[in-house]
Amino acid sequence: MDPELQLPRSSSLPSSERKDTWKTFVLAYRTLGVVFGGLVTSPLYVYPSMPLKSPTEDDYLGIYSIMFWTLTLIGVVKYASIAIKADDHGEGGTFALYSLLCRHLNIGILPSKRPHLLSTTSSNVQRGTETQSRVGKFFERSLVARRVLLFVAMLGTCMLIGDGILTPAISVLSAIEGVRAPFPSVSKSLVEALSSVVLVLLFLLQKYGTSSVSFLFSPIMGAWTLSTPLVGIYSIIHYYPSIFKALSPYYIFRFFLKNGKSGWLLLGGTVLCITGSEAMFADLGHFNQRSIQIAFLFTIYPSLVLTYAGQTAYLIKNPNDHDDGFYKFIPTPVYWPIFVIATSAAIVASQSLISATFSVIKQSVVLDYFPRVKILHTSHSKEGEVYSPEVNYILMVLCVAVILIFGDGKDIGNAFGVVVSLVMLITTILLTLVMIMIWRTPAILVALFFSVFFVMEGVYVSAVFTKLLEGGWIPFAISFILAIIMFGWFYGRQRKMEYELTHKITLDRLEVLLADRSIHVVPGLCFFYSNIQDGLTPILAHYIKNMKSFHEVTIFTTLGYVLVPKVAPHDRIVVNKLSHKGLYSCVIQYGYADSLNLEGDDFLAQVTNSLMQHIKNCSGHIPSDPHEIEQEISRLEEARSAGVVHVRGKTRFHIGPNCGWFDRIMLGFYEFLHNNCRSGLPSLRVPLQQRIEVGMLYEA
Repeated sequence: MDPELQLPRSSSLPSSERKDTWKTFVLAYRTLGVVFGGLVTSPLYVYPSMPLKSPTEDDYLGIYSIMFWTLTLIGVVKYASIAIKADDHGEGGTFALYSLLCRHLNIGILPSKRPHLLSTTSSNVQRGTETQSRVGKFFERSLVARRVLLFVAMLGTCMLIGDGILTPAISVLSAIEGVRAPFPSVSKSLVEALSSVVLVLLFLLQKYGTSSVSFLFSPIMGAWTLSTPLVGIYSIIHYYPSIFKALSPYYIFRFFLKNGKSGWLLLGGTVLCITGSEAMFADLGHFNQRSIQIAFLFTIYPSLVLTYAGQTAYLIKNPNDHDDGFYKFIPTPVYWPIFVIATSAAIVASQSLISATFSVIKQSVVLDYFPRVKILHTSHSKEGEVYSPEVNYILMVLCVAVILIFGDGKDIGNAFGVVVSLVMLITTILLTLVMIMIWRTPAILVALFFSVFFVMEGVYVSAVFTKLLEGGWIPFAISFILAIIMFGWFYGRQRKMEYELTHKITLDRLEVLLADRSIHVVPGLCFFYSNIQDGLTPILAHYIKNMKSFHEVTIFTTLGYVLVPKVAPHDRIVVNKLSHKGLYSCVIQYGYADSLNLEGDDFLAQVTNSLMQHIKNCSGHIPSDPHEIEQEISRLEEARSAGVVHVRGKTRFHIGPNCGWFDRIMLGFYEFLHNNCRSGLPSLRVPLQQRIEVGMLYEA
């Protein structure tokens, strides 16, 4: 070994390792309150969601065996061992899987997929396409296949947002239901009203962020994770000590042989035992693989196995208590402490899903999937902690509506089962593509993974689809509306991008426009915003011809959304000098997990400083005279002192008689969304008095 590469023999390495190990355990503890809220509180509503009729001992043993193997195969094998490794620079979830495929292969159809991506992104794409698989080539050739892949990613996103509506509703309702056991006179209507009040208060507190109370999340979930398996152990010893014989898959086969179709329909309830497992993968950006694996394998998984075993042991001896399968198995001396912990845990689980929904909406806005809504950062230290007022109040109304209209836990459970099973199935499909096209996993292992999980989750999906009329339509309605909004916005942005690329202004044409003697050069600095990076927006010609003026220094600015989670600070602002004197291009690059607000100084200072640095380092590709460089910097400073203006286009489609019916509907819907969404400029902290909007009609 090279002497220079040898580590010094000191205690620094063990100390560093101890520090990293301690940090991992602290992160694992924190995941209890953020990642696993939905999963670990599932015992509140799994059994009450099942339409059991005169269940027998064999029925309960079969149900427990199904839940155990579902938790083991999907939780331990799929998510904790495989999916968690399919991260995109530390980020997880449906967006991460889709962007991972797009970055390694030329299969993305997003407007942000441009040649001017980050150098790291480009190199990854090149490496991925050198020895491309047949599946990768098929996706590259087939536009339909790429659109289907995009639709699948959108559907997964919509279902995850639906999860943010259903988890608070079913968790809080199931927890508050506990007051009816000691007080039978309490009506279901009162429970629904109390649950609605709790949820309204929870949503009203969102604007303050979760930092001030997040330190309570992990202790609450820790208390829940510890107390429920202890009650489970007591119940196992007291009611049915031999419950663990049901770990044998034999009881699953016996269950289906005996119950047939009715047993298959019960899968719509058993699938809820794995609800929230997607968060192990989706919340990777806030933690790391090791911490999530430690927390799940050593706390969450054993806790759920013991809790469900205890519930099942109790129900075997009390078969008719399944409608309240959680609170009935709680011993009387600890009933109220468990009730308080359960209610607190349900609120924490709801908060986790609400926060995740805000993050998904933010990522959708950044990637231009979704109309721009207001995104606020509620923490100075945690970048991922965001809040959207519009989304918050829509979620609040939908959550309360779900409780008041479908107050029965079984109906909400049916809806929840649709969300859980479809999100799992979509993740399996995308993971299989990652295995084939990126990881190059041996075909036998890919076939084994796909056959096991696609069949298993496909059976779950087929079972929950039978509940469409019994509450299962709720997530479909929500997802359908969201998908229409996403697709309408995406389609409109795509058509607008196509028009701008077709009618873009080249530098040669700009020279011709500026050569007109009637055009006056006025002092000042102008930021001219454009959606395209490899040309100039057609609004520029419209502006010059009608205003008959042009600023002395003009910076053509583009917000470039790239398919990576985060853009490095040194890559955030990319500036270039154009051939004409006083003309520059500026690309501000963001990843889907980045903040839309620039850090540090204001936007103007950062761009001008980057521009001055660029002028000093290189003027074009040929070394320039120092005097010319000094003059150019002086011109930039004088223009900034003379005044700054930000010009953006306010474009609309002109839908003429030649447009087809599809374009008329979709572009009309896009115009409605565009007129009611927020501007992209406030995210750059541009003062109102410096903004100018130039209207122009694009021919559809």
